[in-house]
Amino acid sequence: MKKSDISPMPQYFDKYINLVKDIELLDAFESSLEDLYTLDTCLLEKIGNKTYLKDKWEIKEIIQHITDIERLLTSGVLRFSRNKPSFIISFDENRLTKHSKAKNKKLAYILEELISVRKSTICLYQSFDEEDLQKKGINWKYEISVLAMGFNIIGHQMHHLNFIKSNYYPLIEF
Repeated sequence: MKKSDISPMPQYFDKYINLVKDIELLDAFESSLEDLYTLDTCLLEKIGNKTYLKDKWEIKEIIQHITDIERLLTSGVLRFSRNKPSFIISFDENRLTKHSKAKNKKLAYILEELISVRKSTICLYQSFDEEDLQKKGINWKYEISVLAMGFNIIGHQMHHLNFIKSNYYPLIEF
């Protein structure tokens, strides 16, 4: 199913979902995986622990955040697909990041972890049929389908990688 098959478009999450092309979900997942494989890790390493503003997350924390949120979202997706729509996905992203210890990890490890999680998410979504993709639950306070959650996961990654490019790449001193 494609992004255009999402109906209705969920509130709030449309800002992430609309970043993704209107292609088949599994193709979008594969493209997002390719984006991770082609990240310029040398450039990210040059930025190191610099932030674009005081008290903002470092790049390693942003990438760890993408991983952590994907794990939480897929836990909800699994429950929704198994007819547990009463499960509510909720978390405090700042608290999660504060306690992630990403600053103490190597960037290569954090990226490897995200790639592994993404591969697992792809396997989960490959197990769904069209009926499963239409099932819904609550993410934070908005109803969302399993299909929309897939595009949301991809769009969330795109949002943060775009943010890194626009706000962190300028910090590099050549």
